Amino acid sequence: MDAITKFEAPRIKGRLRLPAHPIAGLAGASFKHEHLTAILAEGGQDGFFEVHAENYMGAGGPPHHALERIRRDHPISLHGVCMSIGGPEPLDRTHLERFRALVERYEPALVSEHLAWSTHENTFFNDLLPLPYTRATLARISDHIDQAQETIGRPILLENPSTYVVFRESTMSETDFVRELVLRTGCRLLLDVNNVFVSAANHGYSALDYLADFPIEYVGEIHLAGHAEQTDDEGDLLLIDSHDGPVADAVWKLFEIVVGRCGPIPTLVEWDSNIPEWSVLKAEAAAAQAILDRQTTNLTYGKVHARR
Repeated sequence: MDAITKFEAPRIKGRLRLPAHPIAGLAGASFKHEHLTAILAEGGQDGFFEVHAENYMGAGGPPHHALERIRRDHPISLHGVCMSIGGPEPLDRTHLERFRALVERYEPALVSEHLAWSTHENTFFNDLLPLPYTRATLARISDHIDQAQETIGRPILLENPSTYVVFRESTMSETDFVRELVLRTGCRLLLDVNNVFVSAANHGYSALDYLADFPIEYVGEIHLAGHAEQTDDEGDLLLIDSHDGPVADAVWKLFEIVVGRCGPIPTLVEWDSNIPEWSVLKAEAAAAQAILDRQTTNLTYGKVHARR
């Protein structure tokens, strides 16, 4: 079977136990437990929520109670941060089984991980570390993606990284690398627009050129987030993918360009530290939804106009 069509649709055993809320064309926000009361007080509303898988790998307790309440009324996206899919060693089978159990328990609309690594032998690094883009790396990550997708029985969306260093031994561009991963494994892509902006600024290349070469046709989800401005040891500007503030104006502009190319793809606003009131995060998601809705209107108008 051709890898590109191998995982076209989620493969879920038996009937769905939970409501199959549609996610197409929706904007969402990171789910934070401190927002639960405010979210529930509003009742059911449009949008979706994304959670980090590793926060729910215990068997029960308050985290699962809160997520179960959210999942009843909303689609969710399950976002892994510790699979170390780019690492040099085999994937942790225990972690994979816990990940699989979460997919079966919550039936997420989207499942994603990072093009990065974070473990070495028995050491865990609390960061998503970059990779050299070589044929050897490509073969190893392809095997890891195959293993992960076979375990959960559905495609994984792979997120482009924010990077602060590059490797001299790289023989492929990042966009060519992710395109080849899709063709080999049948995975899909999570395009983090803030990561594109951060990496482009840090390495001195054009974010627009990067996006023009990105295999946008395989994108199943978009991420937006805030970043922080710092300086490196030489006093030059260094952007950090901090997820601790609102989306920057330049990132919003890039997002509009992306949506103009790929249409209203489900879009998630990440905010993981310095957590604001729910109204603030909700407003960021609403701004993303307005851009998606404008693109939906443009597409609909274009189809009607074309039929006349």
